[in-house]
Amino acid sequence: MNHVAISVKGLKKSFKDKEVLKGVDFEVRSGEIFALLGSNGAGKTTTVNILSTLMKPDNGEASICGFDVTRQSDSVRQSISLTGQFAAIDGMLTGRENLILVAKLRGVPKPIQVADQLLAKFSLTEAADRRADQYSGGMKRRLDIAMSLIGKPAVIFLDEPTTGLDPEARLEVWNTVKELAGSGTTILLTTQYLEEAEQLADRIAILHGGTIITTGTLAELKEKFPPAKVEYIEKQPTLEEIFLAIIGKKEEK
Repeated sequence: MNHVAISVKGLKKSFKDKEVLKGVDFEVRSGEIFALLGSNGAGKTTTVNILSTLMKPDNGEASICGFDVTRQSDSVRQSISLTGQFAAIDGMLTGRENLILVAKLRGVPKPIQVADQLLAKFSLTEAADRRADQYSGGMKRRLDIAMSLIGKPAVIFLDEPTTGLDPEARLEVWNTVKELAGSGTTILLTTQYLEEAEQLADRIAILHGGTIITTGTLAELKEKFPPAKVEYIEKQPTLEEIFLAIIGKKEEK
C-alpha cells in the first residue's frame, strides 16, 4: 500500500472578503500523479501556495510526507519542489549554468555532473551552453522542471505547467512529467486543461466553488456521467491532431 504523500483536510483561505477555499479535502499517494482540475480562479494556485508553505491557511490542516505545512515548514520545504506558472530561470545564464547554480544553492554534491545528467535527461545537451533567454517556451519549461528535480524532492508541485505553450511544447512537457512519475516522484499538477489531466493523471480532483466536488480516476469520473448515446458518425480529428500531423509532414520535407 502506498504511503500518503500529501494530506489536506478542511483547508480554508479568504482574501479580504472573498472565500477562495471553503474546506478542501484530498489525499495524494506516494508516487502518484494527482491533477487538481479547475477553471481560472478556482483556488488551484492558492492550494499549491499553502502546500508549498508560501501562504498560511486560515483554517484546516495539510501535511507533506508527514510534516505539517504550518508547524514544520522547514521540513516541508526540504521535501518539495515547486514549478510555478512562469519559468523561474535566469535568462542571462546558460542552461548548464542555471542547473549548476541551483545544485550549489541546494548543497548537492558534484553539481557539474548533476547538471550534465539533467541536461541529457531533458534533451537539452545541445542547448546547454546557449543563454536560457534564447530557448523556446518548451525548452524553458523543461529546464525549469529539470531545476526543480535537483536534490531529488519527494513531492513536486507543477502549477499549470503548460499554460502559454504551443501544442508541440505541451507534448514535450507531458512526456517529461510521465517520465518523472515513472521514477517514483509524487506529482501534484494543477491545470485548467481537461486533456492535460486526462493525459497525465492517475487520479483527478475537481476544484469548484472553493471545494473538491469529486475525486477519482478518469474511469471513475466517466462512470458518474450518463452513458453516451451511441451515434454512428465519422470521428473527426481534433485540431491538435491535425496541427501535429501537418507539422510532422513539414519536418519530414
